Amino acid sequence: QAQLVASGGGSVQAGGSLKLSCAASGYTDSVYCMAWFRQDSDQAREGVASINLSGWTNYTDSVKGRFTLFKSNRQRTVYLQMNSLKPEDTAMYYCAATPGWCRGSWSTVEDYNVWSQGTQVTVSS
Repeated sequence: QAQLVASGGGSVQAGGSLKLSCAASGYTDSVYCMAWFRQDSDQAREGVASINLSGWTNYTDSVKGRFTLFKSNRQRTVYLQMNSLKPEDTAMYYCAATPGWCRGSWSTVEDYNVWSQGTQVTVSS
């Protein structure tokens, strides 16, 4: 049974940094795409960034230059380094995975079949 465990959320002031982690276990596929999504209150879940086996990444425009997604050498853990955080980054963050390479439409929620529990990120002004 594939499982994702997310951690690293917290509360920071604007301009601060946080690092989220997502550890995968029980995944039998050798190639898979992992991504971070976020959801604030009653807003739609939004794709933040994705990474595939080769390390190729995609980012939503609002986080480019501030967030960096990278994976461990064992490729079973991915990290989202978030710098220069803004109040609008406040949300519940979720890690997700799907077999195969990340698609061009990497931020489509329905494409992912395994999700972590959420980890809350709160940025105060």
